[in-house]
Amino acid sequence: MTDVKSRIDQLRGEFDFSFTEPARSHDVEHVELLAIRAGGRPYAIRLSQTSGLHPDRPVTALPGPLPSLLGLAGFAGTAVPIYDLAALLGHPVSERPRWLVLATGRPPLGLAFHELDGHVRVDAAAIVGEQDGGQGPVRGMVALPGGTRPIIDVPAARAAVHTLTGHDHGTEHGADEETRP
Repeated sequence: MTDVKSRIDQLRGEFDFSFTEPARSHDVEHVELLAIRAGGRPYAIRLSQTSGLHPDRPVTALPGPLPSLLGLAGFAGTAVPIYDLAALLGHPVSERPRWLVLATGRPPLGLAFHELDGHVRVDAAAIVGEQDGGQGPVRGMVALPGGTRPIIDVPAARAAVHTLTGHDHGTEHGADEETRP
């Protein structure tokens, strides 16, 4: 329990310290990333593609054939489906993830992962292979302290979820009927 408290204090201190830094020049574009671990492997997620980060959020399990669907979690009166990011990436899952991020956009979606290594800001030029498209939700790589990490593209992860569930990911819940195929 002491390790968790010290980690929370460290993250809180880093967050508070970020407000003391002088304004940065806009000559270089920066990308904010969350350094995470899913299925024992390092990854990064663009902070701009998330709308919230939550530790130890209660998730109500749902029966069904999808091992990646952990269940539902409540956020501001909305039931949000939570998917295990490691399972979506094809990794064996041995333990329940502790952290989850809410994806931006609609319909609501949460992606759960095992460990949060921290928040980093990198030059946009440090991200390579982003335009490759690739298979699955990985789009690009970034060199960070401790090694190079693949970057999870949250919209591509949403598309993977829609494919798994048999939904057309070109339509969104609540869209006008005229825009649906």
